[in-house]
Amino acid sequence: MALVPRWQYMTEESKALAKRLAISGAILVISLIVVRALLPWVLTALAVWWLWKLVKK
Repeated sequence: MALVPRWQYMTEESKALAKRLAISGAILVISLIVVRALLPWVLTALAVWWLWKLVKK
């Protein structure tokens, strides 16, 4: 069974649009996973940097 119904009857432009949408969605999901994993490290680094700036004054 086709993932997209009636894929064989779609125009080439419609197929290209569906493929671009799928690729964009996959990139978005992967990006969100990476950002979610790195966010605590970024926040920790910012906190350490701010503390370092305060202590240095």
